[in-house]
Amino acid sequence: MNIYKVELEKMESIAQLFAGWEESLIWSCLQGCMGMAWADREEKPESARIVLADFCYFAGKPNRALVREEIKTHSREFLIMVPPMDETGAAWAEEIEHVYQERCRRVERYAIKKEPGIFDRRKLEEIVKRLDADYQLKLINEDIFQQTREQPWARDFTSQYADYEEYCKRGLGAFILQHGELAAGASSYTVYREGIEIEIGTKEAHRRKGLASVCGAKLILECMDRGLYPSWDAQNQWSVSLAQKLGYHFDRAYPAYEIYL
Repeated sequence: MNIYKVELEKMESIAQLFAGWEESLIWSCLQGCMGMAWADREEKPESARIVLADFCYFAGKPNRALVREEIKTHSREFLIMVPPMDETGAAWAEEIEHVYQERCRRVERYAIKKEPGIFDRRKLEEIVKRLDADYQLKLINEDIFQQTREQPWARDFTSQYADYEEYCKRGLGAFILQHGELAAGASSYTVYREGIEIEIGTKEAHRRKGLASVCGAKLILECMDRGLYPSWDAQNQWSVSLAQKLGYHFDRAYPAYEIYL
């Protein structure tokens, strides 16, 4: 069974299949900002797949070829596949499990509500002020960008950008350093026209000090100043709690599959 790459000028052909998804990575691809899409046919597709960063989203009629074909050609070892939440979701999940078997693991992720205008600037500013004097808070510069490329725990902060020049044009990030070394950060994992998807994390040696909260608050404030929405999707309950601390509200849990290629 053939599948077809969807070119930028044809993205509207699959947009209806993804109608109702509150997912910024999908919007990013449909808008032509980042990512790639495939469909079961060139004209009037019934099934589609979007791949951006470590995520793969499906929509429409379940299609095994879209679950399987070309996934390995993207030089990746890991992918998170997300079936739709509608009545086709169970069938897509069955296809994923059939194709990848012992190489897939069903997990639960947590959607966070997208609520423009919800953030309390004063509260976020107070969080930023709590940073211990031993640390320094900075927006990303070329040195910080290079450090994210060199440290495995920090790579996803900037991995979707070809170089620092591209990140400067499209990305946004707030990082905490100690003695010039990265300790924590919050950055635009991906971008879409109206905002960013947040990637946030802390180096193990610096955890449980509130550093992620400071980075997240600073990045949200920067987004507010630029008229961007800082979208958040949580991998675990810790991420949910951090999001709520910063002013977000929990939406729902949803199933996903970690695929080890």
